[in-house]
Amino acid sequence: MNIIAVTVLVILLNCGSFCICVPPQQLLVNMTVVRNATALGAFCLDGSLPAYHLHRGFGAGVRNWILQFEGGGWCNDLKSCLERANTRRGSTKYMNKLATFSGILSNNASLNPDFYNWNRVKLRYCDGASFGGDAMFKNGTSILYFRGQKIWEAIIQDLLPKGLGHARQALLSGCSAGGLSSFLHCDGLAKMLPNATVKCLSDAGFFLDEKDVSLKYTMRSFYAKLVTLQCFFPQHALKFITPPFFILNAAYDVFQFNHILVPPSADLLGQWKGCKNNTAQCNEKQIDTLQGFRQNMLLALRSFSKNFSQWGMFINSCFAHCQSESQETWLAVNSPRIHDVVQLFTAVLKRPFLTIAKAVGDWYFNRNGTNEIDCPFPCDTTCHNLIPTALDDRRFLSSISESDLDGCEDCLARKHKDNKSGINQPMHGLMVVGFALFLDRITFRDCYVSLIS
Repeated sequence: MNIIAVTVLVILLNCGSFCICVPPQQLLVNMTVVRNATALGAFCLDGSLPAYHLHRGFGAGVRNWILQFEGGGWCNDLKSCLERANTRRGSTKYMNKLATFSGILSNNASLNPDFYNWNRVKLRYCDGASFGGDAMFKNGTSILYFRGQKIWEAIIQDLLPKGLGHARQALLSGCSAGGLSSFLHCDGLAKMLPNATVKCLSDAGFFLDEKDVSLKYTMRSFYAKLVTLQCFFPQHALKFITPPFFILNAAYDVFQFNHILVPPSADLLGQWKGCKNNTAQCNEKQIDTLQGFRQNMLLALRSFSKNFSQWGMFINSCFAHCQSESQETWLAVNSPRIHDVVQLFTAVLKRPFLTIAKAVGDWYFNRNGTNEIDCPFPCDTTCHNLIPTALDDRRFLSSISESDLDGCEDCLARKHKDNKSGINQPMHGLMVVGFALFLDRITFRDCYVSLIS
């Protein structure tokens, strides 16, 4: 290869910090309310009707579908769910009626080469439990509908006659709380589409049952309450998922870092504050703790992937959370990649670098077996480190999502100022909570739970 051409390519691939790039025009997609949801008893927390956003496919992708679960945390008790019911996380009344489609939902062939012409659907999240519950609470003055399972069924029934029923290929994906939804409903979608190739992806949804730095299981009690409240059973879902599955996760997921490894209750003296706000301030002992957390994630992933030949994974060593919906992290001139460009040319092109978009596409279309694990922090210089701040610190599982970057949709209901992202720059989107491996350790009785008093 001509040395000049190589030099130019190296510059282009690493120019994120100084290149002036014209961003593509945003794709805004209207909301569709599921009018027939009432017949199924499918309601958001507050009783409003569920909704989704659909952008039609075209050309060769007209019979292919992506279903993307929206994320946005959980509520795990009546108080937090009542609060959530008055926001866009619990009611379509407060949601922005236009959704930005980017990353894996983009219709631009250069920005989403494998899925740009597919039918792309964003399922709006308003049940507080990853589309997984089926119960109700009523105390005379307040009613809460825990009907995530019904919402999922109602949306699918609405989409089947719109072309989903004739799908040839389908990808069920989701980020964070939506990543958990992908685990829960992967097999169900495959059964609903017996004539289609169905595969599933979880972005930032692989969460561990880890002790925090004070040697307590802070998250375990949270999930236990969630399960009790919503009759919600995601226990050990991974072992029983039969369609091919892809795990996209940051090894140092910022949600896990801030709320599982070092929750506020475990750092009352603020010894981790500097490290959490700026990884350059982490001391040697803190770095060792982070590397131990990464190693435990890799061990857990390997225990599943070694038994499933059609599994794929992309584990980069970034401080991030959700990387498939943001264009900057999915596929851009400076998007994260595994196998850096310098390594690429020293290896004489033997192992080309992988962006997230390429890794997912290669896995879905069987172009290459993709089980990619990044080198440990701080070797990866391509990361978009998405570090949250303490601004607008609500209940720790009610964080923000990609759409928050366009402004605060529920500020009026929450009576707080629009602080835009509420996170340190650079920032390209943050959603919280996903799948916790420890759920397989909790024993639940088979039950039908009625919370109607």
